[in-house]
Amino acid sequence: MKLKLAASALTLALVMPAISASADNDAGTRVDNGARMGTPPAGLVVQYSGSLFMIPVANIAINAVWPGETYSATAVFQSGGLLRWFDDTNIEAGVSGYMQETELVPWRYQHFNHASGTNRIVGIDFEDGRAVPDVNPPFGSMGDPPASDEDREGAVDPISGILSMMLATPATANGDICVGSVPIFDGRARYNLRLENGGMSEVSTRAYRGEAMVCRAYVEPISGYEEGKRPTEEDTARPVTMWLAPMEGLWVPVRYRASTRIGNITISAVRLSVDNG
Repeated sequence: MKLKLAASALTLALVMPAISASADNDAGTRVDNGARMGTPPAGLVVQYSGSLFMIPVANIAINAVWPGETYSATAVFQSGGLLRWFDDTNIEAGVSGYMQETELVPWRYQHFNHASGTNRIVGIDFEDGRAVPDVNPPFGSMGDPPASDEDREGAVDPISGILSMMLATPATANGDICVGSVPIFDGRARYNLRLENGGMSEVSTRAYRGEAMVCRAYVEPISGYEEGKRPTEEDTARPVTMWLAPMEGLWVPVRYRASTRIGNITISAVRLSVDNG
């Protein structure tokens, strides 16, 4: 059971970076706070490796491209090592959307767990600013209570959130990054991420060594959770801490750390490539 919790924390660590560093929005709708996104490079590839007590437990990869006024990206999460015995996960996710001056606007997101055995595609269409689930075959339950139309208004998908964070300009309207709250919808669960800026700190990984912004993200569950799977107060009191490295006009997550009941799970960048075109 404890290793199952570790698996959940690793999956959450993949989703937690899905935050807009320029957001300051508790109501669940997007607002223009005066911040503008930076100019993206042609592409970005980041590969991560996760460990628990120095034992490899997961591999993650993110690949993004920004061709003109659109964007697309994929993310892959695969459990490995000891964790695979308890939670065999192989998730491939993708998103496409439009670039605007202040934000990324997704039009289609979907993910598929190759190891689940259900052959379920979890998709999200974005219609007039509202996230609309498109799940086939459908979940047996969309949660109790399920995410309502109002809950999903203004919510973004996990990958678009991480790209928005990477493109945040060094200073937002309030002079900081990693602040406020952002609404996330993953196809069933709807939650906010509350952000805290921890200042600059040195970080060292195989892919990056130098200063990075420390950003702590706390989950605030809203709706769409099955019985027994809603995060507890103890769970939500533990943030996922991220180290965001400034490079080539981006803030790239180079390390994540999640504190669980059985120890700290650390996910670090092992390969990082920026394509300037």
